[in-house]
Amino acid sequence: MDVAGFLAQFPPFDELPADVVERVAGAVRVERYAASETILQQGGEPAHALCVVRNGAVELLDDDVRLDVLGEGEVFGQLSLLTEERPSLTVRAYEDTECYLIPAEVAEELLATELGRGFVLGSLRRRIHVLAEHVHNEALGVRYRTVGSLVRRAPVTCPEDTSLADAAALMATEHVSSLLIPMRSAWGIVTDRDLRTKVVAARLDVDGPVGSVATFPVRTMPADAMAGEVLLEMFASDVHHIPVVGEEGALLGIVTDTDLMWLGRHTPFSLRSAIERAPSREEAIEAAAALPQVVVGLVEASADPVAVGHVVALVIDALTIRLLRLGMEELGQPGVPWAWVALGSAARHEQALRTDQDHALAFDFGEHPSDEVGASLGELAEFVTSGLEAAGIPRCKGDAMAVNPSLRRSVADWKKAFDRWMDDAGRGGSILTSIVFDYRQVAGPLEIEPAFDGAIRNARARGSFLHHLARRALDATPPTGFFREFVVDRGEHAGTLDVKRRGITIVGSLARVHAVRAGITHARTVDRLRACADSGELRASDAQDLEEAFRFLWEVRLRHQAEQVRAGEAADDFIDPARLGPVARRGLREAFRVVRRAQQGLAAEFGIRAASL
Repeated sequence: MDVAGFLAQFPPFDELPADVVERVAGAVRVERYAASETILQQGGEPAHALCVVRNGAVELLDDDVRLDVLGEGEVFGQLSLLTEERPSLTVRAYEDTECYLIPAEVAEELLATELGRGFVLGSLRRRIHVLAEHVHNEALGVRYRTVGSLVRRAPVTCPEDTSLADAAALMATEHVSSLLIPMRSAWGIVTDRDLRTKVVAARLDVDGPVGSVATFPVRTMPADAMAGEVLLEMFASDVHHIPVVGEEGALLGIVTDTDLMWLGRHTPFSLRSAIERAPSREEAIEAAAALPQVVVGLVEASADPVAVGHVVALVIDALTIRLLRLGMEELGQPGVPWAWVALGSAARHEQALRTDQDHALAFDFGEHPSDEVGASLGELAEFVTSGLEAAGIPRCKGDAMAVNPSLRRSVADWKKAFDRWMDDAGRGGSILTSIVFDYRQVAGPLEIEPAFDGAIRNARARGSFLHHLARRALDATPPTGFFREFVVDRGEHAGTLDVKRRGITIVGSLARVHAVRAGITHARTVDRLRACADSGELRASDAQDLEEAFRFLWEVRLRHQAEQVRAGEAADDFIDPARLGPVARRGLREAFRVVRRAQQGLAAEFGIRAASL
């Protein structure tokens, strides 16, 4: 196979046009290294070429401790090459190895593209995972097992026309809690819980087909997924069984939440269960106190950082719902249909260990005076808000909470408020950016999402409001001086960088304005970016760059907060760059560059002059 054909199989070259790959291939120099020969030395000369393993393998070493081994098609040297800094790790031939070396001038042109920047950010984030695994390996070893290694037996299956009685008998005989069922060229699943709730409780005829109560299609996970990632998927999807597939989709078996309990007693499942079972307000609050340890465990298990934010939000949802139920037991049921609505980062499922409350109430007052209904719901709002506060989730400094009478409205009043705020994109408009476009119903019988979705679709036609949203996305800027030296905050948190305000929040604001302009109703930042790419609102490469930057910043944020929890400190978002390793510092530089470029592009689109950009 020629050089171009080989490169075209692997990232980032696999997404390049054929003529570009040919040009890169034409500049390649072939180098061969004997086993144990050093290619790049930690702290030595910067890389002068982008290196691709053609045959053999290379190992990455930190003070002679092997962290990783790269094989055919994998790339190294990009970080040192781009930054012209000394390598942060030693790269040594693991065996006799042949490499393609792409000269600096060609490689730098390639890596400066949107595709190249996304590739570099992804490399940096994966490198942080590798380093974190090394640091915690002795204490946590098993946390890094792949889910494929946990499969203990082949799956038990049965045809979809098997009777419910025979299916239950098969589960008993095989001592399993689930059956996989081939259905319509995919897989369905029936669990023992399904038999209890869908068959026994509903008094179904046990001679009926098992396929009639199967969940279809079932979510699967690849065998090389990490255990922590699978645990998050189960928790977020509220399932207890995940089929595992190998190469080409071959079914290997099933893992259950019980299989993953060795991750520690502090798991999302056990925490949510403890909150839901709490018989009193005090005990629910006490159960929620385990949330920081759950997050630490997930961070140490190298779970997807954005997914960890999802878990935090779901746990807070569980506490909110429990407090609502306990509050209604004490104060009485609301006399009207109602909905508890999460706002801001809570609505986006993007909450870390430092988070505050953002919520509202909507109701249908029917024949009752609206003011009276709003006032009566105020007691319930205070019961929940004070309970969340006691659990360590402080009240919103901006009073964006259901205890604020202006955030307890009838659906009709919410619609009027939306129109008023969009027409007057001043202070009200700023409030709206956290209410209408970042919302999610948490509890209550009143369906409010159609009305809220309608507001988003109407907002795209309001040019002045879109302009206002764009300005809000430019309010804060990344620490651009950070690229050459550490330009940090002053005052109370002198010497640190606020990674949330100056990075994560900006990406969220950029995603919001693009989503609103495209009429997209998704709330989560990653979903918005992907939907904007699909709709053509954003170039796919720009959306991918922002997503990688967003994930990287979340990674740094959560690892910082996990370290604080382990040290017995209160979690915050203020990171001391001097305490970061070279890989994380380089990653921050690149993530901030991506955010800054996106802001510059938005400013140009809306004709906004921003001197700081």
